[in-house]
Amino acid sequence: MNNYWRNTCTSLRSPRAVRSALTAPGVGASALLLGCFALPASAQQPEPASDADKLETIVVTGSRIRRVDLETASPVFVIDKGQIEKTGKLTVGDLLQSTPVIAGGATATNGAVNNGGGTGAATIDLRGLGTARTLILVNGRRLAGPAPDVNSIPINLVERVEVLKDGASAIYGSDAIGGVVNFILRKDYQGIEFGVDYGIADADDGQRKGVTMTLGHSSDKGSLMVGVNYHKQDSVAAADRKFSREALYLSSGSVSAGGSSRTPRGRIFLPSDLMAQFNCPASSGGSVTRIPGASGGSLSDYRCYNGAVDAYNFQAVGNLELTPQERGSLFVVGNYRLSDSVEAYVEAFHNKTRAAFAIAPLPFDARGDNVFISRDSIYNPFGVDFGRSGDNDSGNAFSLRLEAVGNRRASTSVSTDQINLGLRGGIGNTSWQWDANYTYGGFSQARLFGGYIFQPNLVNALGPSFIDANGKPTCGTPTAPIAGCIPVNIFNPLETPEGIALLSAPYRTNLNYVQREAEINANGELFELPAGVVSLAIGSSYRKEYQNFSPDFLATALPPDYTNCMLAQDTCTSAVVGSYNVKELYGEAFIPILRDVAFAKTLNVTLGSRYSKYSTFGNSTNSKFGLEWRPLDDVLVRGTIAEVFRAPTISNLYAAPASNAPTFRDPCIGVTSPVGANANIDRACENVPRDGSFQGPPNGQTTGLVSGNPNLRPEQGKAFTWGLVYDPSWLEGLSTSVDFWRFALNDNISALDVNTVALQCYTAGNLCDYIHRFDADGQVFYIDQPTLNLGRLDAKGMDFSIKYRLPETAFGTFRVGLDATYTAQFNQLIRDNNGVATGTIYAAGQFNRQLGNYARWRGLGTLNWELGDFDASWTTRYVHGFDLGTLRAGGESADGTLPNVVVNYGATTYHNLQFGYRIEPINARVEIGVDNAFDKQPPILFQNNVTNGNTDPVTFDTVGRYYWARFSIKF
Repeated sequence: MNNYWRNTCTSLRSPRAVRSALTAPGVGASALLLGCFALPASAQQPEPASDADKLETIVVTGSRIRRVDLETASPVFVIDKGQIEKTGKLTVGDLLQSTPVIAGGATATNGAVNNGGGTGAATIDLRGLGTARTLILVNGRRLAGPAPDVNSIPINLVERVEVLKDGASAIYGSDAIGGVVNFILRKDYQGIEFGVDYGIADADDGQRKGVTMTLGHSSDKGSLMVGVNYHKQDSVAAADRKFSREALYLSSGSVSAGGSSRTPRGRIFLPSDLMAQFNCPASSGGSVTRIPGASGGSLSDYRCYNGAVDAYNFQAVGNLELTPQERGSLFVVGNYRLSDSVEAYVEAFHNKTRAAFAIAPLPFDARGDNVFISRDSIYNPFGVDFGRSGDNDSGNAFSLRLEAVGNRRASTSVSTDQINLGLRGGIGNTSWQWDANYTYGGFSQARLFGGYIFQPNLVNALGPSFIDANGKPTCGTPTAPIAGCIPVNIFNPLETPEGIALLSAPYRTNLNYVQREAEINANGELFELPAGVVSLAIGSSYRKEYQNFSPDFLATALPPDYTNCMLAQDTCTSAVVGSYNVKELYGEAFIPILRDVAFAKTLNVTLGSRYSKYSTFGNSTNSKFGLEWRPLDDVLVRGTIAEVFRAPTISNLYAAPASNAPTFRDPCIGVTSPVGANANIDRACENVPRDGSFQGPPNGQTTGLVSGNPNLRPEQGKAFTWGLVYDPSWLEGLSTSVDFWRFALNDNISALDVNTVALQCYTAGNLCDYIHRFDADGQVFYIDQPTLNLGRLDAKGMDFSIKYRLPETAFGTFRVGLDATYTAQFNQLIRDNNGVATGTIYAAGQFNRQLGNYARWRGLGTLNWELGDFDASWTTRYVHGFDLGTLRAGGESADGTLPNVVVNYGATTYHNLQFGYRIEPINARVEIGVDNAFDKQPPILFQNNVTNGNTDPVTFDTVGRYYWARFSIKF
């Protein structure tokens, strides 16, 4: 055996390490022996008898030191290939959705979520700290993208997934705050593997089809593996699920099947003299709507607006619970031995995803969209102006649902490429190994949107108009007609289809992200202490990242306030172009302190530090201390203290203002405090009527204006873990662990939340400059959401795991497991621009509009059975009960109108079943399964608190019972 390949196998220093490897749950650890005990005959040389006790050293996520032990100072949750296959999942995002350490989710994307963007992407949010604070790796190297999409990783390429539940900036650099998800790729595969998959929901929709193929060849000189993956998923309509077929609202203490006040027949706010003619109740809000079937040409065609019967159920007209997706991947993994001590390798994959979304037709708001409806329009029966043009605000609001334009929709095409090329080898006749590699990551997204209108044409079509000498409706005035324009009857758009057709305007956006990194690493043994060998890992890297987001000129936000563009307000965005580079050095040392002494079978310390120099803000140094103590062979006490940081992203730094439509409850609803009685309320509720009649935004949403900040500082903080692993020798097959964790993060980077801004202004007089209201009626025009170093985040909790392999019986082999996470605290302190604390969000045990779902307990239970060629599994996913709303002053309310309303929700448990059979004569396998076997429905969180189908689709299943089957064969 040559020196380099001999060095991949290291003398086993502890019998305990062997047993840890062979019984570690979920890792398939016995496979680790193959590198030393199953080398090709031509590669083996006569060795001393003691070589039978050698075990391959590996690098476990959370460290760069090669070691025998699988249990280290850092807690790692592992999902191996066998477990992946038994889930029946076709994408990595679906696979990780059930992991208990995932929480929050407000910033995470679920590939199935419609209003999440419909791009097919899935991102990961460990501990609920945010997707930007979770580092995604592929074989220890960063996955490229502005928000790395784990669905781009071909699932048949994955050998196992290691989830590090600890801060690791000293090891991996920026973003490794909440933890690290490392996808370990397959290698050295021999043969051909082919598989087909089919699934369908119990409601006879959401059909999916998948095909995978993997080919591999290995020899003494190296190996090569190539594969393809294809997957197609059909949609599920919101109207086809009971929980989402109607837009449900909680308001004034009652639940109603409501919807948007932007209806196809319009909601028209009139001056008081005109409203007096209709004798409407206060519940109308001073507005009328067109009577069904009426033309809208006279006042008699209108009646008082009644939200109970007139609200528009947008859920029933195109919204989706599961978006259509089509995905194809190609990958290659290989290595070739150039000499006895040098090996070349390649790891590459390409993914192409096509996805789409559809939502209800465009809501039109004349004031918000900066459109003036002239009193001189031939179709205006009221004789007054509506909407606004810049600062010229008529004071009369007009809203409408433009069904004549069709549903809003988008198609997305995404290409992801990840290529890693490198050389690795040994250094002489030593234990030292080196690795030099170059990684290219490319992400390209093109989107085409439809169902929108061109605002300049709309302005002309709704302006003054007249009937020309030929009896033809004409835009403009007799002395100044507008060529190429047809007046539109905005009071009944279906009567002017030709005019509407001229308004339709699709638009495009393009996003390109490129990441290039060169890295060199080395690790090996330094010297021997009485307790063992001191090992060291060192390395350096250079990384450059570039982003270019370019919207169509139609959707580019326009000054001075950037809330409008040439299309509807919700499309308005801005270009983001920028880049940065970072140079890094790191070192990590493993130091055995004690061995085989009283109360210390082993005592080891790990020290690590990383220096990072960014072109954007300067440098940051982050260190880590890890402790492993085995007072007994069966017990491991472990703990880590880690400095963590996150550099601001390109979007954080350089994003120009862009509109969004967040859920919003105006604290000024029903305000009766006289002007001058409370200075804070006066600032928060400027121009709002004080007679209690103010009802806030009619659809539970407002316009936010998000922008970047080139002066951001990096986030800095500390992560702590300490725990116990117990693998009793008296009960073979049992492994338990408990780990406590705590994160403290300062200067956390985030865009201000609109609800936080409004509440802080109302209760404390802070952040009031970010609120912009209309002069005429006090409704919110928009709220600034600048990206700031907002304050401090504190989170703590506990992880628990127990795995047990029961003794083999005549009825088969059984394995049981339980992994659970408890969130004891999740507090986010908010500061203003001057660093003054303005309030705290207490999210533990809550669903928070800004942060997501922080149910205190999340769990994953498994029961596996094997007997000969048969196997089966039962998996349960548990989400503890939580509260929506809080009794704290100034906190969120579950009710869209009343403050401090709290709704309590019980626990949710999902059950997935799987059965498999191995057809030994043809080396094939058949599996069938059912997800959400008991068709558990998601909790109703009400549309005034969420944007998707009355519930939280990142946490809960929205498809229902789902059947799947898979056939695979190997040659």
